[in-house]
Amino acid sequence: MAILLVFLGLWELGANSKLFLPIMPSASQTIADLWFWISNPFFDNGPNDQGIGLLLLTSLRRVLSGFLIGTAIAIPLGILIGLSPVVSKAVDPFIQILRPVSPLAWLPLGLALMRDSERTALFVIAITSIWPTLINTKFGVSNVDPAYLNVAHTLGASRWRIITKVILPAAAPNIVSGLRISLGIAWLVIVAAEILLSGGIGYFVWNEWNNLKITSIITAILIVGLVGLLMDYLFGVLQHRVSFGQRS
Repeated sequence: MAILLVFLGLWELGANSKLFLPIMPSASQTIADLWFWISNPFFDNGPNDQGIGLLLLTSLRRVLSGFLIGTAIAIPLGILIGLSPVVSKAVDPFIQILRPVSPLAWLPLGLALMRDSERTALFVIAITSIWPTLINTKFGVSNVDPAYLNVAHTLGASRWRIITKVILPAAAPNIVSGLRISLGIAWLVIVAAEILLSGGIGYFVWNEWNNLKITSIITAILIVGLVGLLMDYLFGVLQHRVSFGQRS
């Protein structure tokens, strides 16, 4: 708390002393604008004048939808790759080529394929959030302790039962870790995607920049950061429980 108060004090002093550009607001102005947005977050005066709560719900809906699409692809594919060294060698070059591609590079392709901004947002979120889950799932599946597999084979377990009762529980901490990273990437991507598309918290940031309302942009940054922190915390709890359950 003391660090925050010192930071706000220096910010206020710098703004009042004209150390920043004229468009940079003071800390007190930013706090006042922050209160305006969070005190009435769900007003709706049209598509270009909505409360921060409605915009946030739009972004969250897109993120979770795209994230679930990516997850539905990444986990089964990661299991398949992890179980087969041949498939792993065949697919790995494609993963290494596509994984580092910037989310913004997928936007024009998404618009050309989907012809719709909403579907394009889901496409970009899904394709950029696939990789951490895919790679972690593959790693977890391929590194299951052979002793577990030998015991299961000795007991006559079927291939499907070995996957569901031995491999997936053993790989669960890695899978959840990948999901945690993927969700963080999805939340990171949505702001950039919505700046170029429409609606949501990203479009709000771009619109407020066009209006030179830096206080609103800072408000959006804080809210995006807090929501991201909350989602990461929830996945951290899940990851701890999965890991603890495995150890016990």
